[in-house]
Amino acid sequence: MSVNKKLDRTPLYKNHKKIDAKLAPFAGWEMPEMYGNILKEHLHTRSANSIFDICHMGEFIIEGKKAEKDLENLLSCGLASLGSGRCRYGFLLNDEGFFIDDLIIFKYSCTRFMIVVNSSRITNDAEWICSHLSTSTSFTNISDKTAKIDLQGPLSFKTASSVFPDIEFVVMNRFAFIEFEYEGIKLTASTTGYTGELGFEFFMPPESAVTIWELLLEVDSVKPAGLSSRNSLRLEKGLPLYGYDITDKITPIEANLERFVNFNKDFIGKDALIRQIRNKPARILTPFLCAGRSTAREGFTIYKDNKPAGVVTSGVFSPMLNKGIGLAMIDQSISAVGTIIECRKDDTKINAVIIDLPFIR
Repeated sequence: MSVNKKLDRTPLYKNHKKIDAKLAPFAGWEMPEMYGNILKEHLHTRSANSIFDICHMGEFIIEGKKAEKDLENLLSCGLASLGSGRCRYGFLLNDEGFFIDDLIIFKYSCTRFMIVVNSSRITNDAEWICSHLSTSTSFTNISDKTAKIDLQGPLSFKTASSVFPDIEFVVMNRFAFIEFEYEGIKLTASTTGYTGELGFEFFMPPESAVTIWELLLEVDSVKPAGLSSRNSLRLEKGLPLYGYDITDKITPIEANLERFVNFNKDFIGKDALIRQIRNKPARILTPFLCAGRSTAREGFTIYKDNKPAGVVTSGVFSPMLNKGIGLAMIDQSISAVGTIIECRKDDTKINAVIIDLPFIR
């Protein structure tokens, strides 16, 4: 964010204004919250495909002979088993095992990687990574030189193939990426996303974002969607959000994300996580389903037997389930599936039950 605290704008700002998108502050950016109706955007993404302006995200390039070794030390996920042209979800942790950020790592080769990080953590991540790299490993922040548009939904492969007919997207597995050119525009397409649907994340130079955005919108089945529907989509699939479900006061063990930690290698924070597993965490991030349409949102207190037992970290109305859903950091002792809880805030009381993730399959 600039010194005068003006919100940054993505290259697609004028496109959003043309179609009367509702814009709202997010992590220092003026971002499209919705284009008219969150419910319709959510359901359209689940049934067809939508595009999202995600140009606010951060991207780093890590290069050098010791790049892989340095990143193995920094990240919770393993890289040695990751092939070129593949990507993986993982975490940056501090010495105490707390989250610095969650991210996606892209492996071009053993000597060249790209990391995609949360927009609110770009500065923190860059400082932490640079302070732990070998002198021979280079770090380049390409966030200002990179735009990102996400195409998400069950028709996304069909759409991508029609827009870029020379590219064989259908042979791509999940968490893979390719580089290609379209009319002189250099693009990277990865089969990743934050909706739980099939889809792509397209990376390109900022000056090409409008061209690609408008090109995708020419397909009849494609509609724009905002950050509000992206939030409800990700929560239906149980995907955590930094700053809410995971923070610098929470570990992957407490966040119930141990499956994304490779304990067969050394990394910063590993010893702290092992100690926490041995001692068993007192709290755990747990999904809950509300009894009806009423939704327990962030900040609601969880009660069990009329005693406070946790707090809601994320909560939304699920268009697919027609009920409120959420994640809560609660006492480990009441986290068993089937446990009945009550969510309270001021005079509002909402009954809920602990369930397994994801909310929809």
